[in-house]
Amino acid sequence: MTLRVLSVASEAVPLVKTGGLADVVGALPAALAPHGVEITTLLPGYPAVMAALGKPRTLHSWPALLGEPARLVAGKIDGHPLLVLDAPAYFARGGGPYADPSGRDWGDNWRRFAAFGRAAADLAGGVVKGRRYDLVHAHDWQAAMTLAYLRFAPVADAPPLPGVMTIHNMAFQGWSGAETFAGLGLPREAWSMHGVEYHGGVGALKAGMEAASAITTVSPSYATEIRDPQFGMGLEGIVVSRGERVHGILNGIDTAQWDPAADTTLAARFTARKLDKRLANKRALEVEFGLDADDGPLFVVVSRLTWQKGMDVLLGVLDHLVGLGGRLALLGSGDAALEAGFHAAAARHPGRVAVRTGYDEALSHRIQAGGDAILIPSRFEPCGLTQLYGLAYGCVPVVARTGGLADTVIDANVAALQAGVATGIQFDGVTPNALTAAISRSTALFRQPELWRQLQRNGMAGDFSWARSGKAYADLYGQLVEEIR
Repeated sequence: MTLRVLSVASEAVPLVKTGGLADVVGALPAALAPHGVEITTLLPGYPAVMAALGKPRTLHSWPALLGEPARLVAGKIDGHPLLVLDAPAYFARGGGPYADPSGRDWGDNWRRFAAFGRAAADLAGGVVKGRRYDLVHAHDWQAAMTLAYLRFAPVADAPPLPGVMTIHNMAFQGWSGAETFAGLGLPREAWSMHGVEYHGGVGALKAGMEAASAITTVSPSYATEIRDPQFGMGLEGIVVSRGERVHGILNGIDTAQWDPAADTTLAARFTARKLDKRLANKRALEVEFGLDADDGPLFVVVSRLTWQKGMDVLLGVLDHLVGLGGRLALLGSGDAALEAGFHAAAARHPGRVAVRTGYDEALSHRIQAGGDAILIPSRFEPCGLTQLYGLAYGCVPVVARTGGLADTVIDANVAALQAGVATGIQFDGVTPNALTAAISRSTALFRQPELWRQLQRNGMAGDFSWARSGKAYADLYGQLVEEIR
């Protein structure tokens, strides 16, 4: 029997993306299909999403969805069912999904995504005739209110549905002041410590975690880490209280999109058996970034430039990296001070450090194909996809030992090197000394070509697909559906 799942999220590739959330949500329908699960994705009707739909069919209309008119329209996303909430007052805006063109958060994000959750709960409850779902899967705080509405204000006579709350990053919780509760359309009993109330206001992610039948994170290590105050961000008590209802399921990557043997964005395609062809990509990347061409290690970064990602620590050790004979090609954007700092470093080290501000999907592929090692010094990392792309492309990950980074990279310690299983370099603690030591160790390994090629081959031999994780989600869905039958 096919399980029908409504996946509710604020972004999904290829329609809208600001980070790894979009990659995961976009990949799930294809990943779950072989396991008897049909996923319908529900997205907000941002301008880019509506433009991609053309002239979609209207399935349902709300004269006033938390006060504004809205309609539900249907389409496809990579051949799988897609529904979009077309609510111009909430989503027909310039800028990004969450911020205005200047980068400031929209002041009414709480209302925008509460309306999105209300619509999702209505859909799950059967307001569209002939649309039935067995389970609702909410992603991050922007979709979390879906589960709160299903719990406290479901559609009349709707059958109970299990809900999965996936935390892609605990740092983003969707908190708003107490005054916003009146605008949510929830009954008074929802304002409680086991409902939506959180530190005197409304906590969207907290509400979803409380209402969910199961909570998942995007790596096993992160599921353990968020039980600790350092990573739980104030919600560790809920995580601990939910006990065995918290699961860590590692993300996969789209191995059709990320395949160096077939990637048309590259200067030269290559495989683990033909690593010599990879050099053409390094030379092309040096030209593209205006870097000196030499035989030293080319370190790369594809990241948001934020404290979480440890970019402040990396900025502080760039002189050491250059002093070892290394170079750095960086693609990213984020904190204005960090952006300025990296541009200053590039001016200080012309030909050795180069920076591109922003994000470019095709360039990220070329960076992974041309770089020798990718630096990921994250203070916390729920899963991380960048290191998986690096492994697949022979770009050796140098990572902090945390979350999904720890789960996916095998450190090149003596035992792992002797056993022939190492795939990268891990280090403990995101400090200047720790990162400096990791860069030094990486450089020393790079200067041993056979060892370095073995790291590359080991990484490229890994299975980064959604096959195992897709089955884990399908098994969890089936278990939760059975519980209420």
